[in-house]
Amino acid sequence: MLNDDPHTAMRNRLSRRQFFGRAGGGIGVAALASLLGSDAQAGDSHSERFGGLAGLPHFTPRARRVIFLFQSGGPSQIDLFDHKPLLARSHGEQLPESIRMGQLLTGMTTDQKEKLVTRSRFKFARHGRCGAELSELLPHTAGVVDDLCIVKSLHTDAINHEQGIMLVQTGSQQPGRPSIGSWLSYGLGSETRNLPDFVVFSSGARPGDQPLSGRLWGSSFLPARHQGTKLRSARDAVLFLSDPPGIDRATRRRMLDGLAELEQLQAEAYGPSALDARLDQYERAFNMQRAIPQLTNLSDEPQHTFDLYGEQAKQPGTFAANCLLARRLIERGTRFVQLFHRGWDHHEKLPEFIRLKCGETDRGAAALVVDLKQRGLLDDTLVVWAGEFGRTVFCQGPLTAGDYGRDHHPRNFTIWMAGGGVKRGATIGRTDDYSYNIVEDPIHVHDLQATTLHLLGIDHERLTYRFQGRDYRLTDVAGNVATKLLA
Repeated sequence: MLNDDPHTAMRNRLSRRQFFGRAGGGIGVAALASLLGSDAQAGDSHSERFGGLAGLPHFTPRARRVIFLFQSGGPSQIDLFDHKPLLARSHGEQLPESIRMGQLLTGMTTDQKEKLVTRSRFKFARHGRCGAELSELLPHTAGVVDDLCIVKSLHTDAINHEQGIMLVQTGSQQPGRPSIGSWLSYGLGSETRNLPDFVVFSSGARPGDQPLSGRLWGSSFLPARHQGTKLRSARDAVLFLSDPPGIDRATRRRMLDGLAELEQLQAEAYGPSALDARLDQYERAFNMQRAIPQLTNLSDEPQHTFDLYGEQAKQPGTFAANCLLARRLIERGTRFVQLFHRGWDHHEKLPEFIRLKCGETDRGAAALVVDLKQRGLLDDTLVVWAGEFGRTVFCQGPLTAGDYGRDHHPRNFTIWMAGGGVKRGATIGRTDDYSYNIVEDPIHVHDLQATTLHLLGIDHERLTYRFQGRDYRLTDVAGNVATKLLA
């Protein structure tokens, strides 16, 4: 006679661990390893995938991973990438109203009656076979221009930092949306169980710089395991990862095994539960206890690596050191690495401060491209260098030799991309003679996000998550793939 008691029915269900145990011989193990992505099969090629959504990628990807070099504060495109020689002729003159077209300015320059056109103080020259024009402040980037796709026509809806950075990182100016790295972790899963899918670094901070908040790498309504893990330059790279005093690795292993046994009893009685996900996190943290120190120990890097990245790469917490760690992470299977470098908000003393920022970042960013290329990793690794917006052609404050600055400018700014299926040695988009308005190939931040997902084999309109009665996605209700960027 059938027993209709629901508790008995639950006890009779085959738990996940029971299923693995009973399928433990012969062809059953091989089939399960193939279908479910066994660690034993993963090897060093990271060809296996752990987690992710069924059916993803939607089509053959060009890239498998992303390194995002985010220059927080809004680098001046006029002084780095978007050379405007005609500015020398109109330097010190009022910006024509026909160019500004009544644009709403930030509160910092709204009451500034004179909007004086300000040329760049730095020399530009053409580089590489592609002939891209770059500022003298970027000599190392100039050496890799034939591997870059420079985009001069990005634009954004945001005019202030917090909203601008959130739009780039989460697809919304409002807090409470998952970051791009979390979306990729959720959709594509991981290529390793020893390291996080999504890792975050921060460098360059000085007193007064724009702050960065954890929601920029948070998972919001996506499962918590998809949030970014911030690696610090301190002795413990990840907070609370080390065992407390008196607990050694063998003891920790016994604790986890004991928890697994308790969870199995729970599963046998009531079926699989949320404890499975909790145990998965514990196991990953246990593996990270060995993997993170190996990752951050650079003693196995040859001297020619430091000759490439520069001596700063030996100093934990610098942008160059973080670039090197980013390469080591993606070699080990991390899906998305985010490097924030702060201090690009130059409302005053721009010539001095932008030279300083370029000195901190130029060599490391270029070295990363070279390093990935020589290791055969650039073809399937997408590298993005970007800020949240650009700077105005007119000066902020008095037009003096060293004290002037530039205000926020969302109407156009410049980024570059490399590897991962984008064109090489290309310049996309064009602005007017004042680098104020886009006149060719405008690309919105949502288009950049849609293109990034496309390169990873994802249709941005189909990677969604239902929350509070609606389907959310990274690009919200906008975004088109910028096909001109694709190789």
